[in-house]
Amino acid sequence: MSRSRQPPLVTGISPNEGIPWTKVTIRGENLGTGPTDLIGLTICGHNCLLTAEWMSASKIVCRVGQAKNDKGDIIVTTKSGGKGTSTVSFKLLKPEKIGLLDQSAVWVDEMNYYDMRTDRNKGIPPLSLRPANPLGIEIEKSKFPQKDLEILFPGMSADFTSENFSAAWYLIENHSTTSFEQLKMAVTNLKRQANKKSEGSLAYVKGGLSTFFEAQDALSAIHQKLEADGTEKVEGSMTQKLENVLNRASNTADTLFQEVLGRKDKADSTRNALNVLQRFKFLFNLPLNIERNIQKGDYDVVINDYEKAKSLFGKTEVQVFKKYYAEVETRIEALRELLLAKLLETPSTLHDQKRYIRYLSDLHAPGDPAWQCIGAQHRWILQLMHSCKEGYIQDLKGTPGLHSPMLDLDNDTRPLVLGPLSQTASLKRGSSFQSGRDDTWRYKTPHRVAFVEKLTKLVLSQLPNFWKLWISYVNGSLFSETAEKSGQIERSKNVRQRQNDFKKMIQEVMQCLVKLIRGALLPLSIPECGVRQYGGWEVKSELSGQWLAHVIQTIRLTYESLTALEIPNDMLQTIQDLILDLRVRCVMVTLQHTAEEIKRLAEKEDWIIDNEGLTSLPYQFEQCIVHSLQSLKGVLECKPGEASVFQQPKTQEEVCQLSINIMQIFIYCLEQLSTKPDADVDTTHLSVDVSSPDLFGSIHEDFSLTSEQRLLIVLSNCCYLERHTFLNIAEHFEKHNFQGIEKITQVSMASLKELDQRLFENYIELKADPIVGSLEPGIYAGYFDWKDCLPPTGVRNYLKEALVNIIAVHAEARLEICALRDTVAVHLTPESKSSFKQALEALPQLSSGADKKLLEELLNKFKSSMHLQLTCFQAASSTMMKT
Repeated sequence: MSRSRQPPLVTGISPNEGIPWTKVTIRGENLGTGPTDLIGLTICGHNCLLTAEWMSASKIVCRVGQAKNDKGDIIVTTKSGGKGTSTVSFKLLKPEKIGLLDQSAVWVDEMNYYDMRTDRNKGIPPLSLRPANPLGIEIEKSKFPQKDLEILFPGMSADFTSENFSAAWYLIENHSTTSFEQLKMAVTNLKRQANKKSEGSLAYVKGGLSTFFEAQDALSAIHQKLEADGTEKVEGSMTQKLENVLNRASNTADTLFQEVLGRKDKADSTRNALNVLQRFKFLFNLPLNIERNIQKGDYDVVINDYEKAKSLFGKTEVQVFKKYYAEVETRIEALRELLLAKLLETPSTLHDQKRYIRYLSDLHAPGDPAWQCIGAQHRWILQLMHSCKEGYIQDLKGTPGLHSPMLDLDNDTRPLVLGPLSQTASLKRGSSFQSGRDDTWRYKTPHRVAFVEKLTKLVLSQLPNFWKLWISYVNGSLFSETAEKSGQIERSKNVRQRQNDFKKMIQEVMQCLVKLIRGALLPLSIPECGVRQYGGWEVKSELSGQWLAHVIQTIRLTYESLTALEIPNDMLQTIQDLILDLRVRCVMVTLQHTAEEIKRLAEKEDWIIDNEGLTSLPYQFEQCIVHSLQSLKGVLECKPGEASVFQQPKTQEEVCQLSINIMQIFIYCLEQLSTKPDADVDTTHLSVDVSSPDLFGSIHEDFSLTSEQRLLIVLSNCCYLERHTFLNIAEHFEKHNFQGIEKITQVSMASLKELDQRLFENYIELKADPIVGSLEPGIYAGYFDWKDCLPPTGVRNYLKEALVNIIAVHAEARLEICALRDTVAVHLTPESKSSFKQALEALPQLSSGADKKLLEELLNKFKSSMHLQLTCFQAASSTMMKT
């Protein structure tokens, strides 16, 4: 069939732009011969035939639908002319975002609306519509945590339809990164919206004036038809008839679609249930998620989810929500018990303790978990200290005499707070002993010393964390920010109540530490009621002064470390008292040990004399005391906060008496050496000295000493002690702040002089014995009877012999003094010349020339036989001349 007309041509459209559902008038040529001839109408690619109304061949009225393209042609298709063309186009505008309560002059498609929550279109029921963007600018969501916003604006909301709307919250949440220029545009938009609302409904009437005209025309047409109907007929008026028709149509539709509508209602119910499950899946999945996160240890996630659920459903009246929230509370209560058990578990680190306390605080656990943790740590420290003591006691009983590697100081790994302890102790310890002493003591640490080191190490490894835990409890850093704000007042009350309790805990730990050390080192200072708990060391020998000094150094370092924690001094006073008692005990033990060593000095006498006629015994005695005092240098030194060892009069008296006892023991040793029988003198170690004077010529021959020689050597030593050694020792005592030095010196000097007097008398007695021995036989020679007394005939020979012996003694003395004077004549000083002169004047003078001649001959003979040796004492120049 051929077309009889030209194709349609659209030459105009009014209006030429608008939003969907805008009514437009299309004008052109060959637009059809009638309504039935119009078979197609598209605007911007959207079919608008359903709303088209053919008016004439040059005019068509329709509504613009939802089109994909923003701008496009108007294409009319007719049966008579086919598909046409267009010389104009229509621009489709985006519709305004209209809320439920907003007025509109055009029909709104409820199935496609703008949801401000997700900023995209969704096809869900219109009851879920939210108001549009009130500022009219682009929304930029911030990453600011929702929980922090709720804390910052308590009781407020970012929903501007809410009664508690907060503009600041809305801006932070949606426009935190928006520029200032954009915010100024938002203010302009708000003013424009306010002005639009103030114009009232008139503005909407103006905007939709054509719609009102159309409605008016439709109502007028209906009214005219009703007027034309005339009188009522049997079936009733036209409206009544129309109502009946509509009711029958409705009933028929209900009958036809009852099953379909039933399925629809069921599907809607299911859809609503699924929507509820989807919308509140957080609550429904929360119990299972809590269990999974607890198993993984993600306690932070559990707490955050619980806080969110509590804020959303804590006061809900919906039964299903109540049921699931009760399940959440059950699992949270189990989590509280689990965290509390982990918190009270020992041992644990300070970091873990703080973490568990914060968790329990965020979960609003009943009671005071932080204080329970402090109490558990206190009991744990006490238990460790007693277990340490029991372990060392069992080790001592089980393997007596064996040294356990775990007790070795050099192999002991110490925490940072004890870093300098071992090194400092080794230096102090090494400087406290004589170089000749056996060093094996370093590797044979006594059990009690090892116990003290282990005990102090244990306390210093546990107490700092214990103290820091208390400080965190006081300043509130144990708790989260939320818990801190909510429980600040209540916690401050608890701190005031707990302060005295914690002070008692620290004091109990310090007292336990001190008593355990006293039980090991000073058992007599422990009351009988505490011996079983703190004592039990079945050892007979007492620690040496060196080990006590080492223990004192260990405890001092422990005290310094505890002071660095800013623990009040009154809580550490018991440690200071312990240090003082140990220092006093160390001084006593060291002096007693020194006395024992001095007793053994007699065995070390080698009887080798020097140029001054002394042996090494006085020097050994002085060095023994000096080394003893040097070992006490660190002990006697007062560290900050320490009292002097000699502050108590009783201690002064005991130290003074021990010092006097040391002096008297040495004096007794000298006396024993002077009276020692010849057979008991050990001469195997004596060396031969061919240059020794003739006085000891017998030593060269048989290496033995006579009683006279020993007496002279001891007298020489006594003289040196009186003039030098005792004075030097007094200076050392004074240097180390000993008390009663004057008394020590006086008593010692008196004992020494008494010994010197006795030895001198013994020597005189020995020299007089030969004379007396020669007199007595002569006096009692033969039988004597006074009745038969014969008249004397002259002086008998025994008296002459005695006189000769007396003369020989003096002659020997003069001869020896003269020989010594002539030998060292080149080196004599005026003082030494005076001494020789006084010695010769004390002897009887030689009156006869024969005696003087004999003396001169003997001197010449001595000089001749000892010429080589005497040459050593002459000046270099004179020796060269003689040569």
